[in-house]
Parts: sequence; structure tokens; C-alpha cells
Amino acid sequence: MTVTQTADDAGRLTSPFGWEQHCCLPVQAECDIAPLRRYLDAGVSYLSVNVGFAPHDIDASMRVLGSWRRQVLLSSEFALVSTVEKMLAAQQQGRLVVGFDLEDTNPLGGEIGMIQAYYDLGVRSMLMTYNGQNLAGFGCHAPQDTGLTSFGRAVVEEMNRVGMVVDVSHCGYRTSMDALERTASPAIFSHSNMRSVWDHERNIRDDQARACAATGGVIGINGVGIFLGDNDISVAAMARHIDYAVELVGPQHVGIGTDFVFDTDDLSLELANAQIFPASYRSGRQVDFFPPEQLAPLEAELADRGYPAADIAAIMGGNFLRVARQVWKPAASINQPTDNRGE
Repeated sequence: MTVTQTADDAGRLTSPFGWEQHCCLPVQAECDIAPLRRYLDAGVSYLSVNVGFAPHDIDASMRVLGSWRRQVLLSSEFALVSTVEKMLAAQQQGRLVVGFDLEDTNPLGGEIGMIQAYYDLGVRSMLMTYNGQNLAGFGCHAPQDTGLTSFGRAVVEEMNRVGMVVDVSHCGYRTSMDALERTASPAIFSHSNMRSVWDHERNIRDDQARACAATGGVIGINGVGIFLGDNDISVAAMARHIDYAVELVGPQHVGIGTDFVFDTDDLSLELANAQIFPASYRSGRQVDFFPPEQLAPLEAELADRGYPAADIAAIMGGNFLRVARQVWKPAASINQPTDNRGE
């Protein structure tokens, strides 16, 4: 098999559109977003940054959004997410398009109407749950999981209407399967690895991956060492999970969502919260993360493993771009609200 597409000599992706579905800065309004430039230097075209998760309410999330949006808008190197067409235009200008995601429905404050507000401010995907239980359902570390609640079902339907991508990473098995069955639009595991490759509660089972693919969605392989293997952030470890996912659901349903954490000291403070993270996350050693500079070597590794150039381009960004084309909606085209009562 002849492969012509590899990383360039400058250590940048050569795929037509590089997409990183999830990374994390300290979720604080005063945080400087300049470090995101590392993704621009790596050749990434679109980057989704977390602006809130389980501990955050509406006020905290909106403060972060307000600050980070302003920083993006004032930057000559970044562009704020809007439509797919404008995103492609910004890429041609050599700018990194920055969008946002929420890692829990708690930042909604129980208000369905906040989904539209967040979308209008640049949030393009949202998790149902983050590890534990909330109003929408149950996380992967919750002691029980009876699936989506009536509120969770209404959230999925409103996200479909607005154009926000349904994300089921961090969710419990039943909650994720309910959401994947409920959604009328392609859904994603933004940053989840394969449990058959490395057995961790945070990783997903084969039938979860198949259910995601059945929606037309994408599984974003993450770069967290303890989910890839024994705190292994090598290119080979990432490629192993990609290989397995591709064999299971096809290259058109696999992408990249590394969950890279820019500030490990801030992460250590977060991991101390026993209400969110089980004891296994506090083993006494630092959790390692696959950095943006390793994306180009990963692209080259896939080429060395015999992946066709078209499949590499799809995995490194094209698949998430396709989902955006299918799901995102410009504000003027959003339909009027329907009577969603969660039945």
C-alpha cells in the first residue's frame, strides 16, 4: 500500500484539516489562553477548549466564556468559532479556530434555555455527565446508572434543535447508550479510549463505540496516560487505540480528542476532589498527557502502519469536520422550540 501523506519537516500536521476535539486550560476567567498557540504551531485548524464541568454553575461558566471569547477576538492568531464556512476561511488565513465545550450539564443550572445561550457564545458540544450523577443522568464512576433522566432526554432534544453536538464521554454505560439512542443527530465520544485495549472504567466498550458510529458520529481517541495504558503517552499507545477503533467501526468514525491539560498543578488540585474523582486518580504520581507536538508524529505513525492518506486525513480532522457540517446550525436557521417534556 502506497502512502504519500506524512508529517512535514517542521513538525506540523499535513492533513487538510487538523481537529482537536478537547483540551483543558485552568477553568478560570483570569486564565491566559495564549498557550493554545501550541496547537496552531502543530498545524491544528480547529480546537475545542473546555469552559466548564461538574463543579461549575452558570455564573462561573459565563465568566470564563466572556473572558476567553474576548481574548480570542483580540488575537490576530485565533478566530472565534461560528459557521463551518467561516472556519475554513480562517484556516486559509493561517489562524487557529477556537470553539468551546462543556464537560457536564451542571453549567445549565437546570435550565434548558441555556443550551441556546451557550451555543450562541461558541459552545459546540456538551457532555451529559462528568463521572458522577447529575440532573441528566449518571457518569462512568457513579455507583449506579439507570440511564438518562427526563431532563437528560429533553437536553438531548434541545441540543439537536440548536445544533450543539451531543457528547457522551465520561458518561455511564446506560446513560451513554440512552443518549445515543435518543439523538437525531450524529453524537460523539469527544475523548474516550477503547476498553478492550486498556481496561479502565473511563474507557468505552465495543458496543458503545458501535452505537456512536451508528448515529454517524465519531470516537475521539484521548491522550491521557492512565486511559491509554500504564500512564503511557507514546505515539504507539495512541495508535493502538486508533487501530482497534478503526477495525471496530471504520476509519470514518475515529478522530482525535487528546484531553491535553496545559496546567498539571491545576489538575492536581482538581483530582483532590473525591466527590468527582475516584481514589485511582490519586495514585501519587503525575498523570501524563499526549501533547500537541506529538500529533504530527502520530500522523506519520499511521502512515507507517499502512493507513491510506484519505483515512489519515479523516482521523486527524476530517471526521469531526463532517459532524460539524451535519450538526452545527447558524442562528438564523434554528427552528422554533418544540414541546419537549422528556417523555
